[in-house]
Amino acid sequence: MNGGLVRLREALDRLNPSERKVAECILNDPKQVIEWSVAQLAESSGASQAAIVRLCKSLGLKGFPDLKLKIAGDLQETASDSVGYQEIRPHDSIETIIQNVSANNVQSIRDTVKILDQVMVGKAIDALEKAERIFFFGMGASNLIALDAQHKFLRINKTCLSFADPHVQLVAAVTMTPRDVAVGISYSGQTKEVIATMKAAQEQGATTISITKYGTTALHAYSHIPLCISSTENEIRSGAMGSRITQLNVIDILYLGVASRSYEQAVQYLDKSRAVIRDLAKL
Repeated sequence: MNGGLVRLREALDRLNPSERKVAECILNDPKQVIEWSVAQLAESSGASQAAIVRLCKSLGLKGFPDLKLKIAGDLQETASDSVGYQEIRPHDSIETIIQNVSANNVQSIRDTVKILDQVMVGKAIDALEKAERIFFFGMGASNLIALDAQHKFLRINKTCLSFADPHVQLVAAVTMTPRDVAVGISYSGQTKEVIATMKAAQEQGATTISITKYGTTALHAYSHIPLCISSTENEIRSGAMGSRITQLNVIDILYLGVASRSYEQAVQYLDKSRAVIRDLAKL
């Protein structure tokens, strides 16, 4: 029972002013807040009790007690379990860059685990397992994730496709059927090409899965199964470092989830693909 602080940090930019006051008050002193009542938090934050209730609902929580329980779980983590994000600064030493980049990637995965909805993950695995065809859609760095997903699922004999060209993605989407699954990958959830493609896929009756940052995004409107990730991207990390790691981690979860459903068959296909690649190296 944790992830309260992660949810608050990820949601800050999309909260209305009164809800943001509450969120910032909690983040400034979470240890104190778990001892407070709704009335005390309202007084300290300068917001109304109704704003606190709305904030909890926007975070997908049942209420303030649920939020406090998750925050308490966060606070029980040891320093080694939650190191926080480290800024990359000009003229950092090689040792510092190695440590900070690695720590940030690890932290992104830890935070994603806290907010990744297990029910939605289960639904995604069910859909992918039953799919006649799987299409992975993404642009830029997210297209690299789509290609990685295609490679993984092909190795366990799942018919899947991924295209870099946005026009080809749209053409593929309009050929989909209710027996197919479309996976849209976009950290921001605002990539217009991916949104258009997922909209077209949904209109054909395909099941749609999105992998985006936590919170409500434009892509969610065209996602039957939204999967949310956590990552702090700032200017110097504009190469999608943390988000790329968390997206790859979610793909691995889905891939292994599907493979485990038909383990014996999956192992046979993996052995075959490994053998043919090994034989190629001998030529």
